[in-house]
Amino acid sequence: MEISRRQFTKVTGLATIGSIISTNSIWASNSNTLKVGLIGCGGRGTGAAEQALNADPNVALYAMADAFSDSLEESYNSLKKKFSEKVQVADNKKFVGLDAYQKLIDSDVDVVLLATPPCFRPEHLEAAVNAGKHIFCEKPFAVDAPGLRKVMMAAKKAKDKNLSLVSGFCWRYHSPKRATFGRVLDGQIGNILAAEATYNTSELWYKDRKKGWSDMEYKLRNWLYYNWLSGDHIIEQAIHSIDMLSWAMGDEAPVNISGTGGRQKRTDEKFGNVFDHFGIIYEYASGTKAYVFCRQQTGTTPSYAVELTGTDGKCIVDCRTGLHQIKGKNPWKYDDDTKFTDANAYKETKVKNMYQQEHDELFASIRASKPMNDGEWATRSNLMAMAGRMAAYSGETISYEQALSSMDVLFPEKILWNTKYDIPIAVPGITKFK
Repeated sequence: MEISRRQFTKVTGLATIGSIISTNSIWASNSNTLKVGLIGCGGRGTGAAEQALNADPNVALYAMADAFSDSLEESYNSLKKKFSEKVQVADNKKFVGLDAYQKLIDSDVDVVLLATPPCFRPEHLEAAVNAGKHIFCEKPFAVDAPGLRKVMMAAKKAKDKNLSLVSGFCWRYHSPKRATFGRVLDGQIGNILAAEATYNTSELWYKDRKKGWSDMEYKLRNWLYYNWLSGDHIIEQAIHSIDMLSWAMGDEAPVNISGTGGRQKRTDEKFGNVFDHFGIIYEYASGTKAYVFCRQQTGTTPSYAVELTGTDGKCIVDCRTGLHQIKGKNPWKYDDDTKFTDANAYKETKVKNMYQQEHDELFASIRASKPMNDGEWATRSNLMAMAGRMAAYSGETISYEQALSSMDVLFPEKILWNTKYDIPIAVPGITKFK
């Protein structure tokens, strides 16, 4: 699982492939059509389906699956409006329920898009690989170490079966960041002495309980606020910053992880059992320390950036402003007139949307019979975020190996609509690492 910085630069610095195809052209399915199945029809899943339909001139959305019929129909209507010919989902290919994913995978699809809440990812990914499907898998991959170990095995099996597996770590497909971190990995700021990453943002959406919802339905519809469904926001959201940090460090595993966190503002019962802030320290074998801070608190100053200090200079990547710069011995700045509007979206000029780029490369790899597999580095980033949460919840310093070997199960093996399940809010110093 080791790769040199220069080798990694060559891999991530390859010329991008694939192109966006106009959705307005007249089109009809044929024997070369790639049939896509969408599992998880929320906003991110609908976006992924849109990007998949734009990624190849001969692709169709063939099946959809979601726990909730209203989410599926809303997604279907949105996609049908934009891609009238390419959305070919018959009524008997709309699967609803907690077992809907398996029914979709058992249907005649070539590519599956996995975009449900993270807790379901290990089971869904394993089923898709076993069925021989090419996969786009949103981040994160798991909420606990047993689930992540299952994902690691599935990713290896996908490679053995020559299946493409592309992750939802979108910044890895963003050309300014490829250019910037490529230079860092090539040694242009020297040896990294210290690093800092942030994902400080406001509070997110919440859905009021409706009449007739069971306790489980209410929690699934508000999955962000339950660590056994989302992994907590350090895994569900701030993992993007942690992944960029890991990328800059050549995907080297840290030795020890310590941290803290808690609930200062989001203390209402409706926010489940998740924290609203984390502060984590990752220590590497070289002695380098990386500091990660993230919070979801409305009214606070936002920050979404990675800063690296090396022996020969400093690298700054700011996802909010679009700044990609190296200062010091080898000064450089990415300049493409791109203007970012907020932490999650940007107005494009010369830079292709990174969400689209990851699908372009996925479908191009399938067409070329040159499968790509993000599993190794992506699961490592997932484990880093997970280890940070473990250290913060417990208040203990833990090793990377301890995090990987953890037997603590957050998500139960089986849930039903009438399942009653919850986990107490973690308290550092009382909650123990398992």
